[in-house]
Parts: sequence; C-alpha cells; structure tokens
Amino acid sequence: MILASASRTRARLLQDAGVPFEIVPARVDEDALKQSLLAGKASHRDIADALAELKALRVSATHSGALVLGADQVLSFGGALISKCESLAEARELLLRLRGQTHDLISAMVLAKDRAPVWRHVEKATLTMRDFTDAFLDDYLAAEGEALLSGVGCYRLEGRGAQLFSRLTGDHSTILGLPLLPLLSALREQGVIPK
Repeated sequence: MILASASRTRARLLQDAGVPFEIVPARVDEDALKQSLLAGKASHRDIADALAELKALRVSATHSGALVLGADQVLSFGGALISKCESLAEARELLLRLRGQTHDLISAMVLAKDRAPVWRHVEKATLTMRDFTDAFLDDYLAAEGEALLSGVGCYRLEGRGAQLFSRLTGDHSTILGLPLLPLLSALREQGVIPK
C-alpha cells in the first residue's frame, strides 16, 4: 500500500497499527480545488472527500496495481472552512477565534487502485476549546513553534495541544486525521493486512 501523504502523524498511525506501506506524497493544488468546490457550494464534508480522492488518484496514476491511500482533513467553524495558517501570527489569530468555541474536524480517506476509487470513508469529530488565557496561548505558541503550521487547527492533540480543549466528541484517530478502525477493516478486505 502507498500513503499519498507526507503527514508524519498519518504515517505514525499506520506504522503503530502494523500496516506495511510506503510514502509517495501527492503533489496537488489543494487551495485551487477548495476554492472551486466552495464556489460551487460544496459541503465541507464533500470538500474533504474530494481532496482525499484527488490525492489517491494522483499517485495511483503513476503506480499501476498499487493500492493508494489518499487522506485529507478540513476544519469547519461557524460555517467557514478554515485553511492551514502560514505563520505563527496567523496561528495565534486562529486560536483566539477558536478559543471557547466548538468546531468540527472532518477526516476523509479514499483508497484507489489503477486510477479508480475502490473505497471511501468520511468521519467527523467535534472539539470544544477551553477559554484559555492569552498568557497560556503565547507560551503554547512559543513552545510548539512552527510545527503547529502543519495542522489545519494549529494544534497537535497528541501533544501539548490537548491542553487547549475542554471537550472532544469523536474517535481520537479521526481527530489526528486518519480514522483508523474503518481503514483497517478496508485494508483487511483488500488483503493488505491479515483477516
């Protein structure tokens, strides 16, 4: 199996679950697809699914016979689709907007083989941030640094980012960007891991 992603978190989840895979990051213009789908009034769920499919198909096109996993995650807040931040200043602004509020993380996965999707799954988790202080936020940003910019919400729940939250609803692996249990079931069906 090929993981069409450079995400260290997704790779670690697969590795820890004992799934054999190689990494071939998909080179896609995510922003262009997002803007096109938003202009067409696509739901945030459909956008996550389309991004995962695009990644899977892009890598599948050059790896005949291989099973390719494309995955993507979007953050939905107050009716808006939130994109990754470019700087720590933007991350600070986003976290201030999310402070004391609830948002959704929508994680999508598509398995493709020979340029066609063979399985897909979309799952949502709902997260509520606590009303943290400005001092806590500044300390958090200083400690975590630019590593936060790799995630759509500018937090890593598997680390110190857990301190930002007061409530989580949904599967932990969904929050990390790869709903693991449905994926493992699909990989058993595809013969990647034993039944």
